[in-house]
Amino acid sequence: MGTNEQSATWFDGVRAVSPILLGVVPFGLIFGVTSVSSGVPLVAAWASSFVIFAGASQIAIVEVLGGGGAPIVAIVTAVIINSRMLMYSADIGRYTTSEPLRTKFGIAYILTDQAYLVTANRFPDPRNARGFVAFYLAAGLTMWTGWQISTTTGFLVGAAIPEAWSLEFAIPLTFMALLTLAVKNKPQLIAAVVGGGVAVAALAMPYHLGLLVGTASGVVAGMLVESRLK
Repeated sequence: MGTNEQSATWFDGVRAVSPILLGVVPFGLIFGVTSVSSGVPLVAAWASSFVIFAGASQIAIVEVLGGGGAPIVAIVTAVIINSRMLMYSADIGRYTTSEPLRTKFGIAYILTDQAYLVTANRFPDPRNARGFVAFYLAAGLTMWTGWQISTTTGFLVGAAIPEAWSLEFAIPLTFMALLTLAVKNKPQLIAAVVGGGVAVAALAMPYHLGLLVGTASGVVAGMLVESRLK
């Protein structure tokens, strides 16, 4: 791939993910604002955007810790939510066999649903590995930059909001919005219904385990339905 072609591919990656980024930025703002009012240390919440860089998991962690849950529950919940990244990684591996280790680490770090999906749709053939990597890096870095700016802005705005303006309700609303965008087929619908139902039923569990149990139940239910449909 020549320099001009690679540059064009980079710009294509930025353009492809930009419309999606417009929908992600509000979630970043809400995460930042609600983190301030959740009681979670601000430095820890802010650092999670750099260390974890996974919106749904970050919101879940704040929800668990802010509600008095144990750190181990927050960690396990985040791991379960992020387990889908294993499937993305397996597919990306077909395109990165000849890439140096530092590039593979970079690709893994900026992995998101949005960056992977727009890139896989554009480059379904592993023989065009260079194009895939260039497009993916552009899309992923665009998502990363937008998320850091939006969450940081949310932290700054949240710090200026009086404590009397309770914003704890925003996290559940954010999850509902994310859920609406994510459900696109029957297995996902079943996973959402089962996971949500179990989480509500298990609300009284100690250490905020209800969210963890609900998440795990939803994942298992979705996998069972998907296996039966194949």
